[in-house]
Amino acid sequence: MPDTYPITVRNRVKRLHERGRYDHESVHGILDAAMLCHIAYVIDGQPYCTPTAFWREGAHLYWHGSSASRMLRTQRDGLAVCLTVTHLDSLVLARSGFNHSVDYRSAMCFGTAHVVDDPAAKAQALDAMIDRFYPGRAAELRPITEQELKATMVVSMEIEEASAKVRSKGIGDDEADYTLPIYAVRFPVTQVIGAAEPCPRLSAGVAVPLGLAGFTPGRRLDDIILESHRATVPRESR
Repeated sequence: MPDTYPITVRNRVKRLHERGRYDHESVHGILDAAMLCHIAYVIDGQPYCTPTAFWREGAHLYWHGSSASRMLRTQRDGLAVCLTVTHLDSLVLARSGFNHSVDYRSAMCFGTAHVVDDPAAKAQALDAMIDRFYPGRAAELRPITEQELKATMVVSMEIEEASAKVRSKGIGDDEADYTLPIYAVRFPVTQVIGAAEPCPRLSAGVAVPLGLAGFTPGRRLDDIILESHRATVPRESR
């Protein structure tokens, strides 16, 4: 089985192509460290882009939403979509406005979205979503009700083509500009977990589940999300 995505007209990185990556490890690593994505699609000639939570299992990406969602209902019979993820890693201030930049990791995936209709498969996918971000939590929750299952739609998309684009060089001034008396700096940017705020209506004696032990204040969110993925997704599906 190939460990890279084929380079096509759709996924080829054209601008600064040296930053492009097509191997599964790079693309999947960016996807698996994220909780949110943006999904672009066209309905009746009108383009849309929707932010949503998502998760990956092997070659498939999943997301969910309300059964009343126009986007999801349109995807029932198959809809071409483009799913993107971006991690902002730093702000880069150079000695010229032209060379100001950011360090980032991004992934772009193409495929056809289909609704998961089978109730058992849909319930399993929703449990997998919970465990994907919070390992072991699905078994600790009350079961999903029939009405909740009907009100929720799950969508699956096989990754047909994908690419990653990464910048991590920091300050990249023109050589002649390095001697200019202008302050240049790189500011690292991360999302971190804050202090927990337990529900004030917790029943007496309810303890913090072991599966949430990794959610400690100050930890990087992308590290936690990636760690959760590796803890819950079988190696052959990564």
